[in-house]
Amino acid sequence: MKTVVENVYSPCYGRVAKLFIDESSYVYEWEKLALIETMDKQKVEVKVGISGYVELLEVEEGQAITSETLLIAVRDDLLITGSD
Repeated sequence: MKTVVENVYSPCYGRVAKLFIDESSYVYEWEKLALIETMDKQKVEVKVGISGYVELLEVEEGQAITSETLLIAVRDDLLITGSD
């Protein structure tokens, strides 16, 4: 079966305020993965539209990031769910 990895990038400049997963996590479709605090103190939730296993966690809490910084890579479990 084909392996599909979805890279999750930061949507904005700021810092990683909170990570809700670690490298051994299973994540569900549209589950909150991280919280980014922007330069103007807004909170932005980071989610992904697939379910699967975290393959790579590229950031840590408190880390400064730019727009398009790779945050997380998720290996799609390729299971069809009710929201697919």
